[in-house]
Amino acid sequence: MIKAIKGFNDILPEQAAKWLQLEAVLADVLARYGYENIRLPIVEQTDLFARAIGGATDIVEKEMYSFADKSEPPTPLTLRPEGTAGAVRAVLEHNLLRGDTPKLWYIGPMFRYERPQKGRYRQFHQIGVESFGSASPDADAELIAMTHLMWQELGLKDEMRLQLNSLGEIDERRAYRDALVAYLTDKQDQLDEDSKRRLTTNPLRILDSKEPSTQALLTHAPKLADFLGTESKVHFEQVQAYLTTLGIDYEINPHLVRGLDYYNKTVFEWVTDKLGSQATVCAGGRYDGLIGQLKSVGARDDKPVKSEPAVGFAMGLERLLLLIEAVAPMPDMSVCDVFVVAQPEVYGFGINYAQKLRYSRPDLRIKMASATSMKAQMKKADKSGAALTVIIAQQELDDNTISIKDMQTGEQQSVAQDWLASTKNFTRL
Repeated sequence: MIKAIKGFNDILPEQAAKWLQLEAVLADVLARYGYENIRLPIVEQTDLFARAIGGATDIVEKEMYSFADKSEPPTPLTLRPEGTAGAVRAVLEHNLLRGDTPKLWYIGPMFRYERPQKGRYRQFHQIGVESFGSASPDADAELIAMTHLMWQELGLKDEMRLQLNSLGEIDERRAYRDALVAYLTDKQDQLDEDSKRRLTTNPLRILDSKEPSTQALLTHAPKLADFLGTESKVHFEQVQAYLTTLGIDYEINPHLVRGLDYYNKTVFEWVTDKLGSQATVCAGGRYDGLIGQLKSVGARDDKPVKSEPAVGFAMGLERLLLLIEAVAPMPDMSVCDVFVVAQPEVYGFGINYAQKLRYSRPDLRIKMASATSMKAQMKKADKSGAALTVIIAQQELDDNTISIKDMQTGEQQSVAQDWLASTKNFTRL
């Protein structure tokens, strides 16, 4: 039997119903804040991610699904490992920044080659949100406030903790990086293997190490906050002031960093203690340099490229659903309100009745089984979760009626054929 690839999972109808509920809540909150949906391709040129994410990151070095297409010469392509780079590419390609400050969101699968584990797969799903054109700290605070409202709507407000940090600007981060490398270089033998490798490639990621011995070593390491300039400090203080005004609690995590090169200033994460080691549910931050970084591709060396400010976040839907199931399970929802059963001899009338009912009552979900025996159709009705079953046999056809059965009480009665079409308050008999 051919089976799904490891780390690429089917989402079956029962599960998909809860995905739809979750996505509807998130989309509703985004609409309340005036964010617009954008649909992005899942395949982009490999160079987009190499330039945007950074060639020394784990994603580009080890995790991307890349291949060459059939053009001549072949074009290196990659299944998107994250959404921000593609969103920025689309904004630039279609001139969405011209006289505007677009606020966009997207949803869909991302792809990374890593060891599959619960809530973390090779094909995973994210909702991403990007706000372009504002350098003000109020844009950072708005995104955090929006996620805070999402937790309220999902019943998760008591399960999430907000962590903040500031990465400063690139020159401040570079000075800090040099100091951190100098501190750790003569202590390399005390680092875990991943941190030893990152010391020469992406040393700030060492701060995010989960190894207790490495974290102990970092206790006396230089602090990024000590390298921030006045502008970065003022920006970060204003973000905190807005959150205090909004009544949103937070904690400063000096070890909160990003594995992607395009972040600057504010970074934030919403974490929980209900998912074991997979604590981060939502992560985001500011990336004011990425637009200029991508605009500079092919630009003349003697012509300066102007960037544009931007801030965004992403959350993994698999992980979010795991958290919801752990602390605030969604109620199981029936996929059917009315089940129509028709005797095989009058099945054509049954099909016509169900179709007319769908037109007149778009609020109802109506199902039918195939034209098998009445007994077999009733078994399907029992399993459907429908509140009511419409039963049509030759007798009903002769009397210009239908039989209605309440599937909870078992009560059954004969009513006029237009009863359901005209009963606006649909509940039970």
